[in-house]
Amino acid sequence: MKLQIDINADLGEGTSGERELLGLVSSASIACGFHAGNPSSMSASILAAQDAGVAVGAHPSLDDRKNFGRTELPVTPKGIFALVVYQIGAFQAIASSLGLRPNHVKPHGALYNMAARDPALADAVAHAILAVDRSLILFAPGRSALARAGEAIGLRVAREVFADRNYEPDGSLVPRTQPEALLLDAEEAAARVLRMLREGFVRAVDGSDIAIAAETICVHGDTPDAVAFATKLRAHLAAAGIAIAAPIS
Repeated sequence: MKLQIDINADLGEGTSGERELLGLVSSASIACGFHAGNPSSMSASILAAQDAGVAVGAHPSLDDRKNFGRTELPVTPKGIFALVVYQIGAFQAIASSLGLRPNHVKPHGALYNMAARDPALADAVAHAILAVDRSLILFAPGRSALARAGEAIGLRVAREVFADRNYEPDGSLVPRTQPEALLLDAEEAAARVLRMLREGFVRAVDGSDIAIAAETICVHGDTPDAVAFATKLRAHLAAAGIAIAAPIS
């Protein structure tokens, strides 16, 4: 059986190289205005993705532009439900006005990490997606509270791994406050991703192996040399005979 994987990038965040990344990925998660972006940038990113033949999805965040949505804040499930519904709904409306159907939802930054471990917040995010459009695919870490919440209410879940981030022994991402959070060696990253796909394991920062499922790979648009990184990753996947395609809801 031929292996297939989605490559996604977080776009619409005002970083350089976004158009070049669209030539390398199969899915784009677009900022919805709460950590970055605005209605004009959402429209521009959606149209650019459409021109590149790339699937698009909403990238909702905590309401925290000051910290780019990467700082955990005190929130409630009710507040998260409303926040995510608002952002997905706005994104859906803009995409629809441009003749494009969104394919997925990927929470951003701190919201993603909090929902991955907190069942109540995970349930709020999952039900927010369900309330707007149950056909949207939820991008979430495998074996996380967020993935379980989505599956429990019948959402299609695509299990996400990170090419440019390191992992803790419990399967969570190394916090960005730590010096070893990012993996910037594209050759090493490609080898690690191939192992995830072929063997279902990834090496954590303590040297232990942890089981992992991969259906979509994230390359952050604001990672240093993101375009060169994604170029090498895609080349290695192609050389290994792995097809690149967005998940289908």
